[in-house]
Amino acid sequence: MVVGTHSLSSRHLLGIRNLSELDIQFLLDKADKAVEVSRRPDKKTSALRGRTQINLFFEASTRTQASFELAGKRLGADVMNMSVASSSVKKGETLIDTAMTLNAMRPDILVIRHGSSGAAELLAQKVECAVVNAGDGQHEHPTQALLDALTIRRHKGSLQNLTVAICGDVLHSRVARSNIFLLGKMGARVRLVGPSTLMPSGIEEFGVEVFNRMEDGLRDADVVMMLRLQRERMAGGFVPSVREYFRFFGLDADKLALAKDDAIVMHPGPMNRGVEIASLMADAPQSVIEEQVEMGVAVRMAVLELLAGPSHNEAGGV
Repeated sequence: MVVGTHSLSSRHLLGIRNLSELDIQFLLDKADKAVEVSRRPDKKTSALRGRTQINLFFEASTRTQASFELAGKRLGADVMNMSVASSSVKKGETLIDTAMTLNAMRPDILVIRHGSSGAAELLAQKVECAVVNAGDGQHEHPTQALLDALTIRRHKGSLQNLTVAICGDVLHSRVARSNIFLLGKMGARVRLVGPSTLMPSGIEEFGVEVFNRMEDGLRDADVVMMLRLQRERMAGGFVPSVREYFRFFGLDADKLALAKDDAIVMHPGPMNRGVEIASLMADAPQSVIEEQVEMGVAVRMAVLELLAGPSHNEAGGV
């Protein structure tokens, strides 16, 4: 899986914000090649043979953890999944103590998901290996934004000058934040659509347009990206009721008809059918939700190989 050579400015992937346009372009090109590997009968490569990858998930995430595990195994790495439910964290061990214990086992790459913003960056300061942020609090989810970008690029040819409507619970979404950074860097026009109670204050400073009516935000959009309503992060009444939320902000055929005829529908999953998206829309021909899952494995293969592969070691660090 060779696509020229390139080095990120950091040896970790903690977010999109610090990546350059060239970094993103290189990762997407590399992931495109990984799609070819994943679609052939023999999916195994030796790119990370002899390397150790530890997946450290403090939040449950079947989809993301499985995607990272599969990506590592397709590259030939030794992959270990750490379940917090059965780890020493449950016995009172801190994140730093856990990190130092794992560091002593000399892994080559740590993949971490944590409920607190900044946890991945803190871990990166304490360990000697590369760290990949698989989602931290309401901060960032860089590989999700990269897989979304790869999916869009494969359908639209480019990200430049596209209008992308990101709809729903923007306030609690690290996916939205990483996508805002990435799409903006790559020349797309980003609209955020949702109720004012689920819109972060001052978000316009990130160069986005904000709409509080789906009818306005979806008009002539090239991409409609729905977000999960994260009720587990809501302590108060952010929305009157699920029924009301779906009526005004759920994606149905009438609302999608306002977007361009060739608009694609995306969702990072897991989906709440009948809450943020109607079942018919989730399964419609315009839906690329399953393709996003496939692109996820390819993007994670590209990231893991770039941060822990032979070129990394030969160069003395990327």
